[in-house]
Formats: sequence, C-alpha cells, structure tokens
Amino acid sequence: MLARLSDSMVMAGVLLLLLLLRLVLAAAAREVPVEFLTYSGGGCSPADGSPLPGADTCAAAASSAPPNFNYMSLRVGEGIGYFANKFASPDTSGVELPACRDLCSANCSCLGFFYRNSSKSCFLLQNQIGSLLRGDNSAAVGFIKTLPPASRHQDGSKSSSLSFITIVFGIALPTVAAVLIGFLVYVMGSQWVKRRQVGKKPVGNRSWFKLPMLSSQQASSVSEGQGDDDGDEVLIPGLPARFTYAELEEATEGFKSQIGSGGFGCVYRGELPEADRSAVAVKRMNNLGSQGRREFLTEMAVIGNVHHVNLVKLRGFCAEGARQLLVYEYMNRGSLDQCLFRAGAATLEWPERMGVCVGAARGLAYLHAGCARKILHCDVKPENILLDDRGGVKIADFGLAKLMSPEQSGLFTTMRGTRGYLAPEWLTNAPITDKADVYSFGMVLLEIVRGRKNCRGDLQRQSSSPGKSSSGEASSDGGGYFPALALEMHEQGRYEALVDQRLEGRADLSQVARVVRVALCCLHEDAALRPGMTTVSAMLDGTMDAGVPRTELLGYLRLYGRGLVDVRSGGKGKGSDFSTGAASSSSWAPTSCVSAQQLSGPR
Repeated sequence: MLARLSDSMVMAGVLLLLLLLRLVLAAAAREVPVEFLTYSGGGCSPADGSPLPGADTCAAAASSAPPNFNYMSLRVGEGIGYFANKFASPDTSGVELPACRDLCSANCSCLGFFYRNSSKSCFLLQNQIGSLLRGDNSAAVGFIKTLPPASRHQDGSKSSSLSFITIVFGIALPTVAAVLIGFLVYVMGSQWVKRRQVGKKPVGNRSWFKLPMLSSQQASSVSEGQGDDDGDEVLIPGLPARFTYAELEEATEGFKSQIGSGGFGCVYRGELPEADRSAVAVKRMNNLGSQGRREFLTEMAVIGNVHHVNLVKLRGFCAEGARQLLVYEYMNRGSLDQCLFRAGAATLEWPERMGVCVGAARGLAYLHAGCARKILHCDVKPENILLDDRGGVKIADFGLAKLMSPEQSGLFTTMRGTRGYLAPEWLTNAPITDKADVYSFGMVLLEIVRGRKNCRGDLQRQSSSPGKSSSGEASSDGGGYFPALALEMHEQGRYEALVDQRLEGRADLSQVARVVRVALCCLHEDAALRPGMTTVSAMLDGTMDAGVPRTELLGYLRLYGRGLVDVRSGGKGKGSDFSTGAASSSSWAPTSCVSAQQLSGPR
C-alpha cells in the first residue's frame, strides 16, 4: 500500500514539474524579447517594432519640436567593436555618456553612437550604420536611436502588469520547481535504497541496534534457543559488525570445530561468508544474567573501538536473547600455553619467546596508557596471548576487563582472574590498579623462560605422566615453585639454570637475565614498587636498562613456595601447622600455586 502511494506521488510530481517547466519557458519567451530581429536577406530591426529615424524625422524636427528619442543598447559583448571607429576621430572627447547621448539627439542625422569610457570619447553614427568586427579591445558601448512606438504611450499600467508577471514566472515558479525537484529526488532515492535492501541482507553491517535486556526472572527462564523482546532496550553506537546467530552458526558449520574453552564459554573456528572467506574465532558465551550481560555490552562498546597491532581485533558480535557470541580474528598458532606447555608441540625458540615478551608488553602498555580510558585486562595469562605463523602476538579475551577513568586511581571490584597469576591485592581488599596486570605479566615472563607452569600443582601433574622431560625437576627448583627458584638464581647470577631445557643452550643469556630481572620487578608485593607496563615494554625491547629488583622485598616468594604464607589471612604465617615437607599435603595452597582455575563469577 505504501509503495503504491509513493509511486503515485512520484508520477504526480513528475507531471506537475513538466507543467511548471512549460509555463516558465512560455513566460520567458514572452517577457524576455530578442532586442533585434534579423532578416534572411540581411539587415535587422528592433524586435519591439520601434521605428528608426529617417529623412522625414529631420523634416519634422525642422518644422516643430524634435521628438523624444529612445536608445537601444547593442550589447555587442567583449571584443566586438564598430568597424568605422578604427579610422575615425571622436566627435567629442572628455564628456560623460549622457552628454554624448544628448549630442546625438540634437543631431537629426545621427542614428546612434558609441561611447568609449576609458577616454570618454563619443563617436556618432551618421546617415547609415556600418559593420561590426571581432577582436576590438576598445571596450566601447553602442546605442541605436529609435522612435517610441505609439502603443507605449497608450497604457501605462501594461508595463506594471508585465513586471508582475515577470516576478511570478521568473522568480516564484523556478523556486517552486527547485523545491519540488529536491523532494522528488529524496522520494526516488529512498525508494531506490529500499528496493536494493529487499532480498539482499548484508552480513554484519549494523553498528546501531536496540537490544532487549532480560530481567532477572526472564534470564532464569530463558533457554539456549529462546529470547524475549520485552524489557529495557540498550542503544549502543559504534560497535563492530553485528551478526545473527544463524550467520555464525553457518560460519562455524554448526559450531563443529572447537579450538579452545574457558570459564566464560567455548571458542570455535569459522569462516565469514564474505568474498575473502576470512577465518575467525567465534567465542560462544555462557549466560551471564541480566546485570552481567549489561556490563558485557557496555565494555564491549569501548573495547570494540580499541585497535592496536598487539591486541586481537574484535570483528563482530551476536546478541540475541540468551545467545551471546564474540567474533575475533583468527590466530592460526593458537595460544601461548599451547606452544609452551602442550606435549608434543614444537619447541618455541628463544627469539620467538623474546618477540612474545615484547609484543605482549606493548599490547598491555597500550591498554593502560594509550586509550582515553585506562583498560585493566584482569586476566593476563598464556592462554590469553595468541600467536600466528607470521610472528604476530596479540592479547585476547577481554571478558573480565574493567575500565578506569582518568580521575580514578584505583577501583574495588569482585575478584576476577586466574589463580597462579593473581596479584596479592586481589586477596587483601586493596584497590585494584593496572599494577595487577603487571604482576600477572611477571608470572607469564617466568613461564616463557622456563617453558612450563610456575606452580607446583602443574609440575606434579606433569611428573605423573611418563616420558615427560620435566619428571625430575620438582626437587631441583625449590619445591616446585619456579618464582622462588628464579629469585635464588638471580641472587647467584646463574640465569642459565632457569632456561627451558628443550632449548639446549640456544638462548641469549644476556636477554634471559634481562627478562628475569624485569619479571622479578613486576612481582613486588607492594604494587607501588612495580613498574608500569610502558616501562616494562621499554626494558624488554632494550630501549631502557632493565631494573634491579629489590630482593629483600621478594622473600615472600620463598614462603609461597614452602606454603608458609596464607595471603587470605593478611600474610600471617601458619606457624607449626606446616612443615617444609608437608606443605603439599595441607588443605591450603597459596593463590600463586594453583593452576589456571578461574575465580571470577558473573560480573
């Protein structure tokens, strides 16, 4: 119905426009006459019928008062002049145009005149009018003397009527026509856009959308395949591309190829249905509830606009009811933990490990210092550092990230992250800052050097598997807690003892020493003593000398390794309840010694 009405409006507008144009052209033909009419046999005369003065005019002037003459401009244009003026002297000079006209009017044999404004010269055309020529630069204006027609003296109101018609047809109608043309262009353009969209739905091209938010009761009753369009609506501008669930289901072939999993969902490999068939990683989120879903969308709106070579790119998302999915660029080598810890994986050579250290540091430094609002990742670990076969290193998984405004020096939030990488302030109710990410990154640096997890629990699981190269290392690294061994070897200057044995000596010991010193600086228990990520990045890439860790303040690492400190009780010792040999059998394990178990619940 609306389409038919729009088509009828367009047709009516076109007809009205053609009628207006016809009226305008007719009015222009009547009201803008040609000054002179030409004849096929040569010669011309005034188009309005005014007679030219002749011999009878001189006879009439001699017997009575001379008639009133009119002067019609030749309007010859630039570069056109009167041929006879090239060889004639002016009849008078130094006079103004009105004086030249009066001089012609007083001379009955004068048929017109040319006036040269530059020299104020007056040339009279007597007895006959000659030829014009091109290429004359004299810039003279010409006038032809005519007698007024009798009709002009009969009706003085006719000219005013003609002036009114000129205004109506010369100004009003073209204005109306211009407005109508603009309206028609708008209507036809809208129809064209709508017709192009019919039958051709673009994939993931909307950045403004209204998303229904579920109430707490609705969230508990919504199943995986159901959504609800009621509730509050959130309007978020500037997001990456929005995909439908069906599009992502098709891209992943029914979520067939799982390449990873975590506390918030599973990750699948897929290909977008585009010309280049680009590979993507689709993360299928678990249901986080109403409040967690609102925070997830708000933070995604900011993180989606963050771009850096060392941050994984968010290609798009899907949010349909309880279905929440994120679409990231695909990194074909997987995560750092797969390259370092997976049995049978190719050994990551030392230059590649240094590239990972520098790249990851630069990505975190950009999050902390390169954005309008500081972004705390809150879950820095090898599983969230992705690699590709071109040497690319990217920080991934911003599901736990928190934002800080420039006015904030710290924030209090629910505990989030992964045990083994948590900074002490997470467990002491201290405000969280970007230095929590620095602590986690220090733990990651030590794991890159050693080629295995820092924690005793991981080492014991590796030792129980036959054929593993680490089966005999538990007793040689201070009870199995590698940061404590790293501190001891740093004090002794024996950095070669810390290097992954699979490298078989293929490591630059000066770089190993630099990485270990930077890692220990990041592990200071007091957050204020840890360097910022910008400084860490500079120390790792060699543009700044590596800092010297304050070993006297890192003794807590040895106590962590022996199980003598419980940070949950404010750092108090367990006393005689623990012995060095029985630490592993106790019911408590320090937070830095439990393998990748996620602590944070719904946000």
